[in-house]
Amino acid sequence: MNLLLEWTSAIFLLAGGFLCITGGVGLLRMPDFFSRVHAAGVTETLAAPLLLCGLMLRMEWSLDLVKVLMILVFILATNPTATQAMAKATLTGGQKPLVTDAETAEGDSPSNS
Repeated sequence: MNLLLEWTSAIFLLAGGFLCITGGVGLLRMPDFFSRVHAAGVTETLAAPLLLCGLMLRMEWSLDLVKVLMILVFILATNPTATQAMAKATLTGGQKPLVTDAETAEGDSPSNS
C-alpha cells in the first residue's frame, strides 16, 4: 500500500510539474492577453491542485495535511473566478481579443455575405 501511495504521489507531482512548465511556456509564447490569461488559468486550476494532492499523499495525518487541504479548496474556489474577472475587466476596458485572418475569413468577413 505504501508503494502505491508513493507511485501515485509521484505521478501527481510529475503531472503538476509538467503542467506548470507548459503553462509558463504558454505565458511566454501566447500572442495576446486573453490567451495568456487562459494559460495561467489552466496552470493555476489544474497544476497547483495536482501538486498539492501529490504532497498530501506523502504527508502523515496531521494539522499540516488539513492546512494543505484548505489551501487546495481555496485555490479551486478562487482561481477560475479571478481568471474570469481579469478577462472581463480587460474586455470592459476596451481591449479586444486577437483574431487571425483565418478566423475572420470563416464567419465575419463581408465577402461571405
